[in-house]
Amino acid sequence: MLSWLPQIRSGGGPRYLAIAEALLSDIQSGRLKPGDRLPPQRELAKELGLDLTTVTRAFNEARRRGLIEASPGRGSFVRRKASLSEGNASAESPIIDLSMNMPPQPPEAQLRERIHAGIMGVLSSPHGLMHLHYQESAGARPDRAAAVQWLTPRLGPTSVDRVAVTGGAQEALYAIVRVLAQAGDAICVPDLTYPGLRAIAEQLKVRLVPVAMDREGIDPDALNEACRWETPKAVYCVPTIHNPTTGTMSPERRAGIAAVARQYGVAIVEDDAYGALPRQAPTPIAAIAPEISWHIATLSKCVTPALRTAYVVTPRLSDTLRLAAELRAMTLMMPPLMAALASRWILDGTLDAITAAIRQESAVRQLIAKRVLHGLEVQAHPDGHHLWLRLPERWRHADLSVYARQSGLALVPSQAFAVGPAPDAIRVSLGAAQNQAVLERGLTLLATVLSHGPSALSSIV
Repeated sequence: MLSWLPQIRSGGGPRYLAIAEALLSDIQSGRLKPGDRLPPQRELAKELGLDLTTVTRAFNEARRRGLIEASPGRGSFVRRKASLSEGNASAESPIIDLSMNMPPQPPEAQLRERIHAGIMGVLSSPHGLMHLHYQESAGARPDRAAAVQWLTPRLGPTSVDRVAVTGGAQEALYAIVRVLAQAGDAICVPDLTYPGLRAIAEQLKVRLVPVAMDREGIDPDALNEACRWETPKAVYCVPTIHNPTTGTMSPERRAGIAAVARQYGVAIVEDDAYGALPRQAPTPIAAIAPEISWHIATLSKCVTPALRTAYVVTPRLSDTLRLAAELRAMTLMMPPLMAALASRWILDGTLDAITAAIRQESAVRQLIAKRVLHGLEVQAHPDGHHLWLRLPERWRHADLSVYARQSGLALVPSQAFAVGPAPDAIRVSLGAAQNQAVLERGLTLLATVLSHGPSALSSIV
């Protein structure tokens, strides 16, 4: 066994990251070579005077970066095929991504290990090979039943016949729009809305009617006015941790939206992408007005987009059949292996455990953002993984996008969401950064850029 102790640099950052950085440095310098065996985590913790949890988290981070690999019963080893640039790219990406709105993937979530073990468990079950066959377009009944179990705490008792399994929320949204609207029809949306819906509307020639919103979301009075003039086929909303503004509708606001939709006979498309993240969230609109609501719940924002799994709860069985027909024409079926993995995680509690780890990591990242961006006008949800930042008066969103990219930051300006005039604001995503240290560097750089005017950063002399 190799006697290795990391040379931890002082700097005030998390100790587990310092250990991972020291491991990377020793691999780069040649002090550690591919195949070298590392000390047991318990012994290393004792030598360093740290608790075992810190060292375990450091090893998890090193595995995530591709620096080491574990062999059951034998220990951890420097990865034989690890490339130096791979580890370095994970630690110091040329562009710090604050644009991709995905959940963080902390070591505590154990996604790499859980995905591997979960798929092996699915395939080794008595009927495992059935998950490699063609299945119903609305999803296999066991997967729909698992979805009901996951959704019942939020929606209340739901019939399996009202549930469809889809390959992600975007696929679900496309199929729902196909069911509800034809070319030329109108759909009411918040005046800042999900870019994926804008792309769908453009392709299907459906008109998006912007509705004014406040910090909670769509204003019911503005929706009432839009319904009087436009006779829309549906109203689209993200009532919990709205993308991009992070607003969450109160129970009264949700009831108000449902009342207006009922009055005009308008369907509600409730995109509940972030509904599983808050520790306590208001009741979904689909539980208030189930007879007119199409509820989309995805795993992309509370687990990982890699599963490509979302569940749709339709108003009634006939609507599920119509949705299944659209899904059949589009993609034939949801990938059965991923659906089975999601079901397995729902039934054995793994899904809740992963979501809890992501929620905890998101909360820490929100606190980092609150500290670094102090003094700026920021709207955020403590359990979400993005925030909405109103730009200082000297900045315009188009200018910031250019200077941010030149400074090494990827951001999403308000123009990507605006159905109409775009405010001077940006969405800042906190989940894509590889770890908290990288996120803090990116946010510090953003705050530095915003503290100067565009003219001060110009390279033109």
